[in-house]
This record gives sequence, structure tokens and C-alpha cells, in this order.
Amino acid sequence: MKEYINNYKGLPKEMYILCFANLINRLGDFVVPFLALYLTQKIGMTATASGIIVTLSSVIGIPASIIGGKVLDVFGRKKIYILSQSTSALALIPCAFTKNVSITVVCLLVSTFFNGFIRPAFKSMATDILRKEQRQAGFSLQYLSINLGVSIGPIMAGFLFNNFLPMLFIGDAMTSLIAVFLIWRNVEETYSRSKKVVVENKAEKAEKGNTFQMLWKRPHLLMFLILSAMYSYIYSHFKFALPITLNDQFNENGAKYFGYLMSINALTVILLTVFVTALTKKNHQLTNMVFAGIAYAIGFGMMSYISGFALFILSTTIWTIGEILSSISSGVYLANNSPSNYRARLNAISNIGWFLGSALSTSLSGAYIENYGSKTIWTLIFILSLVSASLMYALKIFSNKKSKEEVIAA
Repeated sequence: MKEYINNYKGLPKEMYILCFANLINRLGDFVVPFLALYLTQKIGMTATASGIIVTLSSVIGIPASIIGGKVLDVFGRKKIYILSQSTSALALIPCAFTKNVSITVVCLLVSTFFNGFIRPAFKSMATDILRKEQRQAGFSLQYLSINLGVSIGPIMAGFLFNNFLPMLFIGDAMTSLIAVFLIWRNVEETYSRSKKVVVENKAEKAEKGNTFQMLWKRPHLLMFLILSAMYSYIYSHFKFALPITLNDQFNENGAKYFGYLMSINALTVILLTVFVTALTKKNHQLTNMVFAGIAYAIGFGMMSYISGFALFILSTTIWTIGEILSSISSGVYLANNSPSNYRARLNAISNIGWFLGSALSTSLSGAYIENYGSKTIWTLIFILSLVSASLMYALKIFSNKKSKEEVIAA
């Protein structure tokens, strides 16, 4: 076990601070999981109206990511992170003291908008801080810290929602401000547009032109972003199609079993991330993405014919390993192949692709299940996973060929 933990030793001090700030941030992510319940139960909005607000709070993340990615690449990561996270946190505080619908909705949307800057900021700061050979371990540690926070935060949020409602907002704001203080006090600005950035490989050299021109010059990056969105589409079926499948399979026990599987998913991430990272650290990131696609194919595909709950546990463990591989390796590949002056924008585009894949999985799978049943969708997901893994392998061949051509040209 010690040798696996040692994989995280030797990272820059700032990376550990980033991960701890991420943990605190996600630990205090109280409002989002309970937003729909708060709007309907606590301030009396109709289900339709609250649905519109929840949807809007999700959709607003798209322009927020685009704007956030641009300003992070222009004005620097640290200062924009501090401004956006602080604004997002402070906007929640009025919600603790009012039940005025207009004030609450405006404050929630302002908070959500500026929250959209935060993920590109964390990812681009991590990329700036880490050397190429440290990124697999660094992104793994960041992923682990996020999931530790996510696994505990909703439990605390549920307690506050039922017993100390104002603290739902104040607690969220305070944990965000603690994360801001940690970054402000311990992390120097990692990027300045006016300062020449020293990079370790040609792929990270700064590019001129707009984002479309940059992607035109780097088709492998564009292809990777498209395939990442496909992976998101595949993975996100656990949120919608899986509970429907369990309900069809186990009737009144479906909801209970889905809760168990989500707990198993969280535990698998926490327990296996260290081992999966250590075992695959020498692989090319795209090789790991291929393995992730295969794990999705096996884990999701087997649900088209299994019946016993024990096999659903096995299925969840397998597709969660795919989640671990995909989450870590996608960030590392993007970091190693992004121009230094486009890191935040590409992370923002990646987040948008992930969101679109997730949104499409819900809408399209709903229509498919209605016509063909919940079991057959997993056969389709099996095929899509294998196709995506094959395309990811083809991208690896293309990327390797391109790298060799660049070395010869140099």
C-alpha cells in the first residue's frame, strides 16, 4: 500500500494546496444537490417553476465556462479564481436570510454563473504547476480529493437542510471562502500573458489566433474533445437509465438498490483510484482512455442480460474503473497537448462537452427506453463504448504519427 501512496509524493507544494482547496470546496457544495427541494419545499415554488430554475442554473454554466476560460487565459488564473469564487460565495449569503423568490433566484443564478469559472481555473492552475511527468499523479490526487468531498458533502447538506436551513447557504459560502483563502495565501499566480511561459514539449507552446484557428492546427485535440463528449454520453447513462433498469428488474426495491450502487461507485473511486493510477501511470493517456472505453463496454453492456443484484455490483465496480481511468487520463492528455495560452479555454470546452454528453444521454435514452425497453439500451451502450474505444485507439496512432513527424521536422 505504501508504494502506491508514494506515487503522490514529490509533487509541488502548491498542488497539495489546490487539492485540499478542492476538497474543502466540494465538501461544502451544499446548495446544488438540494436546490430543487429548497425551491419547492422551502420557498413554495411550483414544480414547473423550480424545474425551469434548476435547468437554467445548469445551462448558465455553458456561457460561464466560455467566458471564464477566456478571461483566465488573458488575466491570469489566481486573480480570476479568487474573484469568481468569492463572488459565487457571497451571492449565496442573502439566500440564508430571505424567502423572497426574486432575490433568491437572482442570487442563485449569479452564484451559479461565477461558479462556472472555478473548474477551468483549478484545472489550468494544476497544469501550470505540474511538470509533464507529475501530471498523472497530480490529476489523480485532484480527482480523489474532489470525490472525497462529493461523497461527504451531501450527507452534511441533508442534515443542514432539515435542521439548520440558513447554514445550507452560509456553510457553502464559508467553505468556498476558506478555499479562496488557501489559494490566496499559498499559491502564486501560475500564468501571466505578458510573461514568457517555459514549456517542456512542443505541444504546449503558445499559439496565435482564436480558438477555432488553434483547433484547426491541432485536429487531434478537436477529435479528443469530441470523443470525450461521447464518453460522457456513455457514462452518464448511470444517472437515468440505470435507476429505470433497476426499477424494472426489482420493482419496489429499485430505488434502494440504486442508492446502494451509488455508494459502491463512491467507495470504488475512493478505494481504487490510488491503485489504478499506480498500475497505469506508465501508459500513454490515450491507452488508458481505450481501457476506460472497454471497461464501459463490459460494465454497462453486461446489464443487458444480468438479473441478480450481485452482478449489478460487479457491473458498477467495472464501469467505475472506467470512470477513474477516463477522469484522470483525459485531464492529463489535455494538459500535455494544450498550448499554454489556451489551457483554461480548452478545459472550459471540455467541461461543456461533458455537460452536453450528459444532457443528451438523458433525453435520448428516455426516448429509446420508451420504445425499446430499459434492457436493450445497454446493448446499444456496449456497441457505442467499443466504437468510442476504437476511435480513441485510432487517435492514439494519429497522435503518435504526428509527434514523430514534428520530431523529424525539428
